[in-house]
Amino acid sequence: MSRLVDPADSVLVIVDVQPGFVERVEPQLGHGLIERIAFLARSAGFCGIPVLATVESPDLWGDLHPQVREAVGDAPVIPKEVFGLADDPAVWPALEATGRSTVVLTGLETDVCVAQSALGLLDRGLRVVVVEDSVASPGTAHAAGLDRMRLAGAVPMVAKQLHYEWMRTVERSRAFGAAHPALEAPHGVLL
Repeated sequence: MSRLVDPADSVLVIVDVQPGFVERVEPQLGHGLIERIAFLARSAGFCGIPVLATVESPDLWGDLHPQVREAVGDAPVIPKEVFGLADDPAVWPALEATGRSTVVLTGLETDVCVAQSALGLLDRGLRVVVVEDSVASPGTAHAAGLDRMRLAGAVPMVAKQLHYEWMRTVERSRAFGAAHPALEAPHGVLL
């Protein structure tokens, strides 16, 4: 397996980016979070990478954030009942059906749903990439979740780094820019 993240083997999973969860995140950590997640969804779409989004208890936390909903287009938004994606009866089959073995995780919350998903997917033998500037939790839980995933073997990256690994070439990167002429780089991503 290449150490670079292969777009042909990747699936992007956007975990529970719902208004109720977003509101719990401190402004400093949340600044640009939604924009980075939407940016990654557009990058994935451009590269032909499957995208799945989940929502937990939408009656309590709300539906998928509108800005992310727009970015994922017609990608499935799956209600989940289990914190970890690998054990959810609706999400796991959809994820497995992509045939991809590198799961890229973004979303909320770092220490619970994202971390439990990473651990369960690693246990199933998948490669897990956690986009550290595109996940969040309130308070110190964010750092604790990142530490837990790194120690378990998840690959840490940031949105800019992942975007360029998916693009691979200057030509493809320029084509992405041409396909999205009005797209502004999200906070923390200098293109």
